[in-house]
Amino acid sequence: MSSPANLHIAIIGAGPSGCYLAQALARGLPESSITIFDRLASPFGLIRYGVAADHQHTKAITRQFERLFTSGAARFAGNIEVGRDLTLADLREHFDAVVLASGLSVDRPLDIPGSELPGVFGAGEITRALNSHPESAALRPGFGSDVVVVGAGNVALDILRFLVKDASGYEESDVNDEFLAAYLSSPAQRVTLASRSLAPESKGDPQMIKEIAALPRASYTSTTLSTPASDAERPAAARSAAFHELLSPERAAAQGPAVEIIFGATPTRILGADRVTGVEFAVGGESTVVPATSVITAVGFTSATDDTFSQLTATPAGSGRLGEGLYRTGWAKRGPSGAIPENRACAKSVSEEIFSDIADGALTAGNKPGFAGLPAAVRDRAISYDDWLRLDAHERSSAQTGRVRTKTSDHTHMVNIARG
Repeated sequence: MSSPANLHIAIIGAGPSGCYLAQALARGLPESSITIFDRLASPFGLIRYGVAADHQHTKAITRQFERLFTSGAARFAGNIEVGRDLTLADLREHFDAVVLASGLSVDRPLDIPGSELPGVFGAGEITRALNSHPESAALRPGFGSDVVVVGAGNVALDILRFLVKDASGYEESDVNDEFLAAYLSSPAQRVTLASRSLAPESKGDPQMIKEIAALPRASYTSTTLSTPASDAERPAAARSAAFHELLSPERAAAQGPAVEIIFGATPTRILGADRVTGVEFAVGGESTVVPATSVITAVGFTSATDDTFSQLTATPAGSGRLGEGLYRTGWAKRGPSGAIPENRACAKSVSEEIFSDIADGALTAGNKPGFAGLPAAVRDRAISYDDWLRLDAHERSSAQTGRVRTKTSDHTHMVNIARG
């Protein structure tokens, strides 16, 4: 569509949700100005820090977003945190439209007794540490010999893959070698993956299960694997088939952890006094205890309780509209469901709502100054896309052998490198 006016649009969050939305808005509103803010010094959010370090094929999606910035279709303003450097009200005062695309970054805790014990980790935090996220730099993998993973979705499968791989499985990745080496110096001997659902109804992608089955390490057993009904839908049948392949008794014996997968297991409490010692599950109407030196929860994500947008994003909705000139997209709109492709579809839907509001006159250009009108201190603090390219080049040039880049996990250091 052609724009009836030149709007200044702010998007909060430079992950895939924000970038997909910027792409759609740039196509429909080519005369408008789009600024994507992020609290980190680097763009691409979830792709850079949430996608597993050994899944570089997924991370390659950033190439299409690079064109968004290098073409001038959108401005990147990193190192700007809404709530610290400026308020949401400030943005609404300076921009005609503001879109929340900040996602949900905090691991949802298990709501059971013992979930606060030392030795309970969130899967998202571990993934971020493996990806050198500045806010997870202090995490150390003291998991011990018996690790229980609660969940069987894609994030849980990422964690299982990490627990059973050796160093050779990270060739051409951007893994944090310090974190990886610390784990491999004392890896898990036994791993239990506990799924609330039976195998056909669990949430993991069949291809990710097959990827684990193809690894040359670990042995897998289960006493709760079921066969799907003959009329099961294709995804359920594919998932079940993948688990049967993984758990086949014909698989050759392999070095590495012994992995037990329990389906239909609901965690009821985490045991221990000063630290985790086990997890109690309800399985088939009976209670069973699995010994554990640590527990890794992979049961979804939420927003931080003190997050600037927590009240605005607390309730998922079908529409991206939050108020006059205020919108949301991605997990900030839908809640923690769906992967990167779903965020693309969500962004398209929200862009169409914005176009509709423009056509109806509900959203118009209000002579607002956009990024140029923000306080000088904010503009000077911002990391531009050219600054990021300097940091990107540094990470690539300093990559160790077998790595595509070596990230720094210190935010201040990242800013200093970006500024040259």
